[in-house]
Amino acid sequence: MGRIQELSESLANQIAAGEVVERPASVVKELVENAIDAGSTQIDILLEEAGLKKIQIIDNGEGIAKEDVGSAFKRHATSKIHTRNDLFRIRTLGFRGEALPSIASVSEVTLETAVQSEDQGSFLSLKGGKVVEERPSSLRKGTKITVENLFFNTPARLKYVKSLQTELANVGDIVNRLALSHPEVAFRLVHDGNRMLTTPGNGDLKQCIAGIYGVATAKKMREIKAKDLDFTIHGYFSLPEVTRASRNYLSIIINGRYIKNFLLNRAIIEGYGSKLMVGRFPIAIIEIQMDPLLVDVNVHPTKQEVRLSKEKELSNLISATIKEALTDEVLIPKVNYEEVVKKSPTKKELAEQLSMDFREVNQPKTDLKFDAATGEFYIKENPSENVDNFVDSFSGKRVKLQEEQKTSEEQPTPITFDESNETNQFSDKVDNFVDNSSYIIEETVNNESVEAPKSSFPALEYFGQMHGTYLFAQSNEGLYIIDQHAAQERIKYEYYREAIGKVGEDLQSMLIPIVLEYPHDEWLKITERQEILAKVGIHLEPFGANSFIVREHPTWYEAGKEEDITKEIIEIVLESGQIDLAKFREDAAIMMSCKRSIKANHYLNDQQARALLVDLGKTENPFNCPHGRPVLIQFTNREMERMFKRIQDSH
Repeated sequence: MGRIQELSESLANQIAAGEVVERPASVVKELVENAIDAGSTQIDILLEEAGLKKIQIIDNGEGIAKEDVGSAFKRHATSKIHTRNDLFRIRTLGFRGEALPSIASVSEVTLETAVQSEDQGSFLSLKGGKVVEERPSSLRKGTKITVENLFFNTPARLKYVKSLQTELANVGDIVNRLALSHPEVAFRLVHDGNRMLTTPGNGDLKQCIAGIYGVATAKKMREIKAKDLDFTIHGYFSLPEVTRASRNYLSIIINGRYIKNFLLNRAIIEGYGSKLMVGRFPIAIIEIQMDPLLVDVNVHPTKQEVRLSKEKELSNLISATIKEALTDEVLIPKVNYEEVVKKSPTKKELAEQLSMDFREVNQPKTDLKFDAATGEFYIKENPSENVDNFVDSFSGKRVKLQEEQKTSEEQPTPITFDESNETNQFSDKVDNFVDNSSYIIEETVNNESVEAPKSSFPALEYFGQMHGTYLFAQSNEGLYIIDQHAAQERIKYEYYREAIGKVGEDLQSMLIPIVLEYPHDEWLKITERQEILAKVGIHLEPFGANSFIVREHPTWYEAGKEEDITKEIIEIVLESGQIDLAKFREDAAIMMSCKRSIKANHYLNDQQARALLVDLGKTENPFNCPHGRPVLIQFTNREMERMFKRIQDSH
């Protein structure tokens, strides 16, 4: 008997499962993708013990025909592609025909499915890939598939599964990506009876973001749209103040498929420029539509790694779009009174405060009450009276009262609501009120309300310095505290960035040339990158073994610092390896601005401080230093008055 034998179908499926089914999250991904391909609008994911004990996916898709049920669990059986040409125009999430047989080979699977045109559904049960039972079932359009005892017959794989918390987190991450990729589908994720995620499925990506990351985060996301001959981009990205410690919150979606791509992730970050703090990453969801011919998804069994044609052009489009969207944003962090002094009021506290406000506008007999059992507000004296109408009336009376009172003390601002949404209940409005920690609700998660007008850099009036580090200034909008080092870093960075890019034929000759010596390995690296150095005005001539001589330098060099600056720029080349000219100029400008800016504990006279603020206001981005740290923060007039109790808080 020959030594080479054909593997059994069961063993081949278990080998394939090693690539396709890594953990419970892999099972969820494959099954939910099948449900999406089936045209589902509602998908429920029910888990027990993070999916190791049980995973159940219920959808309302088109279902599987009775004659196809048996074939669905055969290796390389698929309804997604039929010819070679189909492989290069894939628009579905699945297409390999490996997922179902791989999952069935390492678990116990039951399938209940039906299509609308048939008179009954189908039931199929498998264990370790072998059919245990097959019979008709009740008719319910869609599919319910249950996976139990995952890896029961592959103990080595089960041994290396992480903790239940880790596995559940991985499942949650996968479902989040799928929900963001398909906001038109309503998702529900439940673990051990506890609901973890619910999305509306109305096609609104921003509402889906709110369901996953929270309303507060969604409010700090900005929409982007862009289009060229090959790509259409739509999505949301967070303001620089909302960041995370890892790139895990960057979601790239191509033709409805979440992918992992380092270059596109980097393009998102580069779009922020120097507005991000070093080591921090934004939240972004970028949907990209392109011709399937430009993307090859047949690269890896998980289908998350793809190859893209025109990848550089796509990266440039993403970076430029985000950069443009951030241009008009005012990025001065405001100090939140609630975070500094006290927590946000509860609904009950808010009801008491509103009742006090009602009495101030000649409504002494009106008392607003909060029913903790129902989560609703009602008017104590007349529970049947419409609360919405009452609040509208109250707002008008409050405005009239404010106009009549001639006092320097600011009165509480009236509550204003988004009237375009007639279905809002008063309790929803109060929820928004509490979330915003403000008397005014000017923004909702959907884009129905009017955004606040954008303003330019404020006109600052300097009046003091603290510890030789922070400058104090004021404007009509409140108090500003400026980090003098960060401010000068921004000024010098923009100067150096422009100066390095304008290197021409005008170079300053040195009376005494500079000789630079390096170890042989570094000398070789520098020699390979002489062309990049020459483009920024550093011309190196070989000068003996492992040495260079420099006879001239750019005119923007600081007098007496010629050798130091030259060495520092060469160090960037050595540290960065293969870099393009634009990145090289950026790094050089950041390095020099940091090293040549005033440090902490350096006192400035009034003239120097005022000149610094004037120069800061002239920069392209006065809000962040090149490393992304804030240059200044603001205490608004209202927050100052609240901290000093000039505006009464709820009790």
